[in-house]
Amino acid sequence: MPVEEHSDEQPAAPLSLRGRRRAAATREILDAAERQIAENGPAALSLRAVARSLGMTVQALYHYFPSRDELVTALIAKAFDDLAEAVRAAADAAPDGTPPERVVAATEGYRRWAIAHPERFQLLYGTPLRYYAAPAEGPTTRATRRMAAVFERDLFGEFTEAQLAAARTPDLTPSFLAYLDQLPPTGRRGLPPPATALFMSAWGHMHGMVVLEVFGHTSFLGEHQAEVFRMAMRNLVEDLRRRVPAAEPGEGSEGSFPDE
Repeated sequence: MPVEEHSDEQPAAPLSLRGRRRAAATREILDAAERQIAENGPAALSLRAVARSLGMTVQALYHYFPSRDELVTALIAKAFDDLAEAVRAAADAAPDGTPPERVVAATEGYRRWAIAHPERFQLLYGTPLRYYAAPAEGPTTRATRRMAAVFERDLFGEFTEAQLAAARTPDLTPSFLAYLDQLPPTGRRGLPPPATALFMSAWGHMHGMVVLEVFGHTSFLGEHQAEVFRMAMRNLVEDLRRRVPAAEPGEGSEGSFPDE
């Protein structure tokens, strides 16, 4: 069963009146920027237009976001967090709550969010914004890891470390598995190389189908796009689970995911 999520961080101290006003103004700026992206696409994002829509000067906006890059970074991190929350909520609402059903429900939550917010999805996964570079190990990196952790929990949370290390990936070379072993973790824990490879394959399959739909390449399927996606995700989950061996007697079937 999936673990309950919590953070080791101590609760933040209550904000002062000035802090609350700053937080409220920051939210207003982000909301205005998201509206501009929804109307004109990510490439048209302009600090001047955002400031004008809020009745403030660009100089005043700089007090909250000193540059366009800082605003874009905040927008990307927020979009990843909103997407992760949609995925988490979809998984938690799975009818029978079994790991396979939670994974399929999570992928459908991912798809629904992308379709409902195509411009924000494009900000995350579309053509990179010109002249923008995300800060190394900054808010966007942490947000992508939180996103990955949501899927890792339900894909692999019921398996032991030994099971995941023994997952069948016969097409992969020893040198590639060694390369995977030295990569930083994508989610909240490090996966054994075979599980990392399976995770990336499953992610690419799921994400690729969503990209095709969001950008209109599967519109010929009409109202049946959701049905085709669900079939593909069920097949994907079944194939992945077949590749993870059963637990050895006495080993137990619960995974060793730390609380997230």
